[in-house]
Amino acid sequence: MAGIVHIFHAGRRGYRQRVHTERPKPLQQYTTEELYNRFRFGLDDINYIADLVRPQLQCRTLRSHALTVEEQVLIALRFYACGTFYEVIADSMGVHRTTVGEVVTAVSDALARLLDHFVTFPTDGQIAKVKQKFFLLGDMPNTIGVIDCTHVHIQAPRQREWEYVNRKGRHSINVQLVGDADLAITNCVVRWPGSVHDARIFRESRLFTEFQTNKPDGVILADSAYPLLPWVMTPFPTANTPSQMRYNNAHGRTRCAIERLNGVLKRRFARLNYLRVEPQGACQITLACIVLHNIAVHRRVPLSDIDDPPEPLPPADDLGPPMDFPLNERLSGGARRDAIVPNYF
Repeated sequence: MAGIVHIFHAGRRGYRQRVHTERPKPLQQYTTEELYNRFRFGLDDINYIADLVRPQLQCRTLRSHALTVEEQVLIALRFYACGTFYEVIADSMGVHRTTVGEVVTAVSDALARLLDHFVTFPTDGQIAKVKQKFFLLGDMPNTIGVIDCTHVHIQAPRQREWEYVNRKGRHSINVQLVGDADLAITNCVVRWPGSVHDARIFRESRLFTEFQTNKPDGVILADSAYPLLPWVMTPFPTANTPSQMRYNNAHGRTRCAIERLNGVLKRRFARLNYLRVEPQGACQITLACIVLHNIAVHRRVPLSDIDDPPEPLPPADDLGPPMDFPLNERLSGGARRDAIVPNYF
């Protein structure tokens, strides 16, 4: 392979030649389909992402054969997409394995800073359209979001290891996601160890605090691990009437969007199935993938072979006991659910 030669002075020993192996140029050598398969994005999308993070990643000089922003983005995208070792990515991209780690950290941090720009809850002007899409999806009225947690498995951390062991005995970060009918993520919480219950993450989230104070114009659908509140609808534990059964069926069809979202997120970015990093790094990588997922949704990046059916819902007894919420909140939530059933089902 051709090389780039740099000549520098080495004191009394004279001049030596430093030869840098010419790096691959994926944006030039791969077809659009090959780019999707390897990086999960096409040429225009990759250039768009590079422009977003350019202010944080742009090097002032190409001295020492520095990586361009596009090359850094490609290395990170390859890491998120394939879930393999640094050495494998380093060999395919023509860099050292330590460079891959440094680049992934830098790109992840730069993307995570864009979270508030790309992950936003529907505004008042968008609510009507969101409700319509959810109703077309599963016949569930007045729905503005679906919520669930998903575990991002990590290696055993060096500090407070026991906090990250989830109910299945694996180390993880428990990530709360709220999604819409288009599988875009509209809210997320990425900071809790795997041992923390879904309902606690929800109760201590900014979303809960805001919506408890200012009730939203609609409801969020959740499974039985979450509390039944005026703006959070859960299924009936036991459907005693045909109307309640129809409600549960519509609830399940609609809430399936969050299960599908979780599946697509981890298929699009296979690295989220297991991260060999400490918790803080895992959170930054997860946030970066969430931002990239929404970019893919908004830019209509094709899902190709990762457009699979949703994962089956876990059995109810695998969700863990819900946390205790104030009685008046649960009663008002139950009253609203009871009012929905005869009016719509």
